[in-house]
Amino acid sequence: MRFAWIDLREVPGRQLQAVVDAAVHARMAGVVAADAELLATLPPTVTRVLAPEGRAPAAAKKPGDKEGKGTGAKEAKDAADAGSPSRSTSSPAGTGIDVLLRRFGTEDELDALAAGNRAAGGTPAAGIIDVRDDRTLQLSCAGAMKLPYTVIHFADPTKIPLEIVLAAAESADGKLVTAVDGLEEAAIVFDVLERGSDGILFTPRSADEVFALARLLEATTPQLQLSTLTVESIRHVGLGDRVCVDTCSHFDEDEGILVGSYSSGFVLCCSETHPLPYMPTRPFRVNAGALHSYTLGPDNRTNYLSEVGSGSVLLAVGADGRTRRVVVGRAKLESRPLLEIRTHAEDGRLVSLTVQDDWHVRVLGPGGKVLNVTELRTGDELLGYLATDKRHVGLPIGEFCKEV
Repeated sequence: MRFAWIDLREVPGRQLQAVVDAAVHARMAGVVAADAELLATLPPTVTRVLAPEGRAPAAAKKPGDKEGKGTGAKEAKDAADAGSPSRSTSSPAGTGIDVLLRRFGTEDELDALAAGNRAAGGTPAAGIIDVRDDRTLQLSCAGAMKLPYTVIHFADPTKIPLEIVLAAAESADGKLVTAVDGLEEAAIVFDVLERGSDGILFTPRSADEVFALARLLEATTPQLQLSTLTVESIRHVGLGDRVCVDTCSHFDEDEGILVGSYSSGFVLCCSETHPLPYMPTRPFRVNAGALHSYTLGPDNRTNYLSEVGSGSVLLAVGADGRTRRVVVGRAKLESRPLLEIRTHAEDGRLVSLTVQDDWHVRVLGPGGKVLNVTELRTGDELLGYLATDKRHVGLPIGEFCKEV
């Protein structure tokens, strides 16, 4: 489960109270601060992380402090003494600190942190390290194996060091937290090696960025309940424009995208993952349908195929209803003879699809059965998805709308 720690130490003072409130209301996993008194005001639903080392910016003060007032310097010093790798990491019960974040830069400092965590009764110690060369990279890998949390700031923009740490810590029980510079980098970090970093350390400039981060963390794709559709007619409708959607991902054999002429229902169009006569497979492609068609994307949003292009995000859908986000590399529109396939669902709802009139174009049936569109017959069964919403500019809307 992906999570985020909100770092308060460099939040602008005038924004601090709003950011703290947003972190709590958005259910951020943790808050990092240099001020123990500030952390003590947070509810126990938040992991309260004290980071006493280094500079304590003027912004990192508890809500209500005036600009320029000290922000827990004594508390930071006391906690730093208590959490030093050469000393105990214990802290009095009821201090409101769940994790003590300590910087390490040598094997001895890492071993001291790990040893302190093995001692009973202490506050768990997490480690933070700057990765700037091979030595610190290897040390961060060791930290990921030994500590409950390892926070890493990568000096270089390449994500190769993060990939190395993720691979090294694959079997570790601890959590890897990557420091990021913004929301865009957060999204990238969560996707590295598909697994991504367990968590991120993020310094927001405002409450709005906290809520934007919360939306990013919740950006999962749904499991869809697919329906069986029965073919009632197939007819040649003449020349028109159809769209091939080429994605930046490799489709599985039972995957495709949902396409339909009406917003109330979609047919699962098969990718070109399966062998074809006269042509090589193109496992990134779906010969999707006529340009007027709807296709289903993330967040229950639809787009016309005419709107899909490089950088668009669609849903890849499996025959079992699983979904994932795929990025479009390009869309290719060409004039071809078209075929209209009309089906009905068990409730009698009409679901229609217009595709290129060619044997190479295929849809999926129950169980992921691959069906060539030119060989469909009345009574054949297809896989589809029935939507409960009407659409206005792709957004679901509860209004009367009849499509024919």
